[in-house]
Amino acid sequence: MNGDMTGGFVLVVGPSGAGKDTVIGLAKETLAGDPRFLFPRRLVTRPVSAFEDHDTIDEATFAAKHEAGRFALSWRAHGLGYAIPGETIARAREGRIVVINVSRTLVEEARARLPGAIVVTVTASRETLARRLAARARGEDGDLGRRLARSDALAGFRSDHVIENEGTAREAADAFIAILKDCAARAK
Repeated sequence: MNGDMTGGFVLVVGPSGAGKDTVIGLAKETLAGDPRFLFPRRLVTRPVSAFEDHDTIDEATFAAKHEAGRFALSWRAHGLGYAIPGETIARAREGRIVVINVSRTLVEEARARLPGAIVVTVTASRETLARRLAARARGEDGDLGRRLARSDALAGFRSDHVIENEGTAREAADAFIAILKDCAARAK
């Protein structure tokens, strides 16, 4: 964690189908009630679905808050707007470990802007990703080949920790929880 802050951000990245939301959700359940950790919901300009834990925000509100600098981070991907609530920065400064799922395209900006940012990549083999994406089959950018090609772009990506999500979701979540507890132990 960054020396001038008491808490920090854990940025979770990885390809579609890697199980990021599942791993984060299990960690959130396990760490419920532990005040050191905060799992804010992302804001997305898409209705809520079973495959992504987020709150819906309309395009006009997203644009206005983005322009006003009211988000900790915001970005566009797959034709949608994504944002992390601005108050999370204050929570990190108060000593919390803020856990968020973000686009890897934002990592360098996030490292520069957010207190104590570290990156955890959740990934899986190409075969596992293909199987999970085929089972999910949602309409957004549904071309499986393109989504898998984007996952190939993670090769060489600089991450502080990597979790290979090939076993059970619980195994991946336990590895993630160990990283989070280590971050909390090093926070002041």
